[in-house]
Amino acid sequence: MSENKDPHVAQPGTSVEGVKFVYDFTEGNKDLKDLLGGKGANLAEMTNLGLPVPPGFTITTEACKTYLDSGEEPAALRDEVSAHLDALEATMGKKLGQADNPLLVSVRSGAKFSMPGMMDTVLNIGLSDKSVQGLAKQAGDDRFAWDSYRRLIQMFGKTVLGVDGELFEDALEAAKAAKKVTVDTELEAADLKKLVTKFKKIVKTEAGRDFPQDPREQMDLAIKAVFDSWNGDRAKLYRRQERIPHDLGTAVNVCSMVFGNLGPDSGTGVAFTRDPASGHQGVYGDYLQNAQGEDVVAGIRNTVPLADLESIDKKSYDQLMQIMETLENHYKDLCDIEFTIERGQLWMLQTRVGKRTAGAAFRIATQLVDQGLIDEAEALCRVNGAQLAQLMFPRFDDEYARGGEGVEQVGRGIAASPGAAVGKAVFDSYTAVKWSRSGEKVILIRRETNPDDLDGMIAAEGILTSRGGKTSHAAVVARGMGKTCVCGAEELEVDTKRRRMTVPGGHVVEEGDVVSIDGSSGKVYLGEVPVVPSPVVEYFEGRMHPGADDADELVEAVHRMMAFADRKRRLRVRANADNAEDALRARRFGAQGIGLCRTEHMFLGDRRELVERLILADTEVEREESLKALLPLQKQDFVELFEAMDGLPVTIRLLDPPLHEFLPDITELSVRVALAESRQEPHENELRLLQAVHRLHEQNPMLGLRGVRLGLVIPGLFTMQVRAIAEAAAARRTAKGDPRAEIMIPLVGTVQELEIVREEADQVIAEVEEATGTSLKLSIGTMIELPRAALTAGQIAEAAQFFSFGTNDLTQTVWGFSRDDVEASFFTAYLEKGIFGVSPFETIDKDGVGSLVKLAAKAGRETRPDLKLGVCGEHGGDPESVHFFHEVGLDYVSCSPFRIPVARLEAGRAAVTSTGSDHR
Repeated sequence: MSENKDPHVAQPGTSVEGVKFVYDFTEGNKDLKDLLGGKGANLAEMTNLGLPVPPGFTITTEACKTYLDSGEEPAALRDEVSAHLDALEATMGKKLGQADNPLLVSVRSGAKFSMPGMMDTVLNIGLSDKSVQGLAKQAGDDRFAWDSYRRLIQMFGKTVLGVDGELFEDALEAAKAAKKVTVDTELEAADLKKLVTKFKKIVKTEAGRDFPQDPREQMDLAIKAVFDSWNGDRAKLYRRQERIPHDLGTAVNVCSMVFGNLGPDSGTGVAFTRDPASGHQGVYGDYLQNAQGEDVVAGIRNTVPLADLESIDKKSYDQLMQIMETLENHYKDLCDIEFTIERGQLWMLQTRVGKRTAGAAFRIATQLVDQGLIDEAEALCRVNGAQLAQLMFPRFDDEYARGGEGVEQVGRGIAASPGAAVGKAVFDSYTAVKWSRSGEKVILIRRETNPDDLDGMIAAEGILTSRGGKTSHAAVVARGMGKTCVCGAEELEVDTKRRRMTVPGGHVVEEGDVVSIDGSSGKVYLGEVPVVPSPVVEYFEGRMHPGADDADELVEAVHRMMAFADRKRRLRVRANADNAEDALRARRFGAQGIGLCRTEHMFLGDRRELVERLILADTEVEREESLKALLPLQKQDFVELFEAMDGLPVTIRLLDPPLHEFLPDITELSVRVALAESRQEPHENELRLLQAVHRLHEQNPMLGLRGVRLGLVIPGLFTMQVRAIAEAAAARRTAKGDPRAEIMIPLVGTVQELEIVREEADQVIAEVEEATGTSLKLSIGTMIELPRAALTAGQIAEAAQFFSFGTNDLTQTVWGFSRDDVEASFFTAYLEKGIFGVSPFETIDKDGVGSLVKLAAKAGRETRPDLKLGVCGEHGGDPESVHFFHEVGLDYVSCSPFRIPVARLEAGRAAVTSTGSDHR
């Protein structure tokens, strides 16, 4: 059953008349995530598989979108919900909120992509002052009934009525203190009954209304609250972080309640079919006796490992193991499962393809290939470049951590999300964000996190909690974001109100003290632990071989995935490199040439003086002498570069930036001249420099005398560079090398500019060929980095053998942005307001800049079918942008050496699928 073929699904531009807004769990399947959300689609799939799922129904994302667009629920929704509620009541043999035997339901969110804890859930709907008595009688347990009622009022009050959740928590803590107990389960029925009265008073005071006693009103208000939570601050922030579209809406799942808080023979848990932190196969998860599901995820009570369930309830444990195997084989992936045991009866409440760490993603993908469950192409869809980049981050120096000066291990928790994080201790999200914006690196330390902590978690380098396990909110969200996280470090006493943490031995860590956390081992340190290269970087550097006895299994998994990608990809990957050292590293990382060598970087340091002389030259003779002095230096640079990249193409961009960048700062120079004059000291050279700086000063140098304009205005500058390239190539040919130089003219806006420079370059190359007796076969092309160049690409291609899209400058000129100015001034506001989903300098703006790239590529190849096309902006290493360049038909991408493995992997992923498998 495909959603696109379903006549009941609202299509764009149609009215909602006749649209089906509610689906029973027996009607859907896992392929209807767009319509039923991930949770609803997977509940339907488990129902279809015959697994024990409590009966229920799903309200579609279409209903949510209609509500969010119009402010009102679809007219037909109430009647559809009523019909499905009637059917559910018939199935269960009792009515919602029935006084003597109440049907209770949960109302849960469930978007297409998993957004753990970011939207709202309400449990135990249907309880009231009357039905709580009936529940107690049916369950034969007063305590259970009153505990369920207080949970409903607490969740409903916070989620639906907007009451501050701390007020309920404070009342709960006060009840425990009065009873002199430490955990909720030690409160008795009478205590919980008093707590219900207290909670209802809080609702009345804070919300200005009584807690609703009508069960249908409870359900309807909860459904609206879930719809509204799609546009809650934390949900929008999470979607921006994870690049989830804002227009999807959420489904709502109404499910008959099963109870894990009925006593020691009941409980709730979260299970993974493999370890989401490492990818290793085995029994992983958490279980909590006599509890409801929110207790596990919130991390408020510490859980026991899932394996302990075997000794607590072997029958349920064995059944769960069979179901886990069924689900993993069915979904062919790591599954994340939520379950409840009600008096020995196992119920499945949710399954989804589980979030995992970067290392686990690579290990699991290769394991599933070995098991024959997926092929290489699908394996590539299970990993991504962002995960590979995480694996390349440094890790702690274990030797130093064991006894280095100023470092002390003070605790150990659960290794929830790997990585090495160092920063100043902060104890609330507000401070984490504030300090981070000031440039400080911080570690967010909490007893446990909740969805309101999301902005602090994003700002922090890592997260440390004293409660919770691998399935707690902190662990799940951190893994999804690739953040280092250590959970459940129980020996650390966290006092968020006093902003401090006490470690074993009594030492107090104050806010601002430096701590280090190791998400791979769970270790917590006072002080800053130094880092060393990761094993994955060592592999790319060639210092660790995947087949060696001491090879890391993660390295072996990465090696295999890179081999898959290299076999599948069409796009070649080059490096942005300006010297032989960077070129050699790029080659080790898998570069297939250099896509951008920035020659201006060769004029820095000791050579700046020669450039100054060139700029200050008053006569042609002086200019020629300056160029003559630069020529052998440039030639040697290129000889070394061609040697490092022997047999591979090297694209060399002629001088691009404005000349004033090679001169001293105008303010600094003015001070030097003024001081020299006041002291009556000689200052002729400084004065000439100052005059030159004034002469070359531009209001907007990015759009001034730079690029091809320099070559046309300053005689001999570009021809000197072309001669250096040609002579270096000739020298390498004489030395039996295989230089493959490509000369790139920057900032061309019209074909006439390129024709003039090319004619001069061809003449110089011919002179060098004749003088050295070599055939160089140098190609000449241009950067497309101005809108006019893109729009007239067909004409420019007549004089260019290749195009390289300079997407950094093209983005600036398309948007009218000066990158250095706007990123620091208003980009944050644009991102927060949703104008940008992501910075256009980070990921290609497909609609604007991308359209010009597509247009220029098409026009260029219509003129010159063999035109080589590449991109040399940093977009060449951005995963999402690489897919776009593949679709447009470019021949290669070029990026910084460290991003080459990411580009290789993403090029392989782009080749196997244009739409891609999305496992967010």
